[in-house]
Amino acid sequence: MRAILPMQSRHSLELRQHQNLALTPQLQQSIRFLQLSAQDLEQEVAQALADNPLLEREGEYDADDSEARADTPSDEYVDDSPLTAGVSGAGRNDFDDDGGPDVGQAVTLRDHLLQQLHVTRAGKRDQALVEILIEELDENGLLAGSLDDVLGLLPDELAVDEDELLAALRLLQSFDPPGVGARSTAECLALQLRQRAAHDPDVMACAMALVTQHLDLLAQGNAARLVAALGCSPEVLRQAHQLILTLDPKPGRAWSQSVADYIVPELVVVRGKKGWEARLNGAAVPRLRVNPVYEQWVREDRSGADRSEIQAQLQQAHGLVKSVAQRFETVLRVGQFIVQHQQAFFDKGVQAMRPLVLRDIAEVLELHESTVSRTTRQKYMQTPWGVFELKYFLGTALGGEGLAPATSATAVRAMIRELVRAEPPAKPLSDAKIAEKLAEKGVDVARRTVAKYRELDGIDPASVRKARAGMSA
Repeated sequence: MRAILPMQSRHSLELRQHQNLALTPQLQQSIRFLQLSAQDLEQEVAQALADNPLLEREGEYDADDSEARADTPSDEYVDDSPLTAGVSGAGRNDFDDDGGPDVGQAVTLRDHLLQQLHVTRAGKRDQALVEILIEELDENGLLAGSLDDVLGLLPDELAVDEDELLAALRLLQSFDPPGVGARSTAECLALQLRQRAAHDPDVMACAMALVTQHLDLLAQGNAARLVAALGCSPEVLRQAHQLILTLDPKPGRAWSQSVADYIVPELVVVRGKKGWEARLNGAAVPRLRVNPVYEQWVREDRSGADRSEIQAQLQQAHGLVKSVAQRFETVLRVGQFIVQHQQAFFDKGVQAMRPLVLRDIAEVLELHESTVSRTTRQKYMQTPWGVFELKYFLGTALGGEGLAPATSATAVRAMIRELVRAEPPAKPLSDAKIAEKLAEKGVDVARRTVAKYRELDGIDPASVRKARAGMSA
């Protein structure tokens, strides 16, 4: 069983003996369900249906026993839930006749890393911190933010310092695939090189210097300058370069590609009378209830089973139905807020994206920032522009001085990509020139910010783009 994280901090319950954080089983389940993707939740629901005879999908047996149920009370969580009203369909069921998962069997990078974590000798607290870091990885297996960003999500009472979090990161970076958990491309390649110690020491030292100090120079392909900078022979440089070419700057890419076809959006954006609106996708919502016949038997003590066991199953069934409803209610609330805030995006596209950070959502919805953070991960929204993860709509504010409105970082990145796409191949735009063109659009950003976003999107420097254009001419 994986470590479970609380709603306000998503930190391991195992920390409670140190911090006196006591959570009920019901709250534990609700927190864990909030972290799951739609596919993972469906697997949890299918397993619960197989284990608990009191739990069923709504409408599953209605045709056979509607008469027997005429005088039995319905489950309190189904009819009263605002989430189930107006949602059609009985929910997804991607399971075969043997009860096993179908497409849901694809192992994600998260699953792969958690399997390795759970066989380590790390303490419960360290395991909880590694789980938090795993949740912060992007689709390439790299750490999406800084350690300071992660620390900012942790409550002060847990007393986690940077050294402790760094130790957890080092543990994560020792896992397969090599390079996972890196904070930059340079660190990712360096981590992989350290696992190639069988190579010639001179070649290894040259390769390490290349990835940690001279990646830009290497991308330009200027061998003479590299030889001078590294003090190595051209042959050693050539071998070091060949070694680097065997490394993978995106170690988690294989896992993201293997599960990309199985994404099911939990929210659908439609145009309503007052603008764009977010609604739950009925195909992603498991419609569950407690079997009213069995429940009536339990209340009348006519079940013929051990009363303590059947009472526990009844409580578990009610708890699961409630946890599922609470999960989708939170996802819907956050999704509705995002859509309301980003109306311009749905009308005009990504370059109209407005700044939005976790704190903005948390304050209005009265949720903890970490709760919002978990809600925006692995939850997808179908829009007129495609299917996007909810966290895609988050972005810090850039510019905004004077009368110019602030612009989302996501929009700025889209503008940079568009400028590079439209540039003359023989005369590519420098970072400074891109910053000037953005300023003409009313977006005032520094050259170093342009460089940062260009690198995040995998766009080479102007010198490299020019050299590549010259080679292909």
